[in-house]
Amino acid sequence: MNKINWKVRFQNKVWVVALIAAIFFVVQAVLWVFNIEWDYNDLLQRIITVVTGVFAVVGLIIDPTTAGSKDSDLVMKRKDEK
Repeated sequence: MNKINWKVRFQNKVWVVALIAAIFFVVQAVLWVFNIEWDYNDLLQRIITVVTGVFAVVGLIIDPTTAGSKDSDLVMKRKDEK
């Protein structure tokens, strides 16, 4: 364990996802030993729904024609033309 660069491992997104999946699998297996059923699929689906909802809201706010999340100077100076 001392010969592993944990900082580099946690920067690898694929490894982190695999670690999370392994943790869920181990927790579920341990719970089965104690005769406790835990179906984490429903929990994961709800988490994914919330995360994608947040990404959708952020995607609606961000102007794709500029870098970052703020509007360009031209848009900021423009008055409503209606």
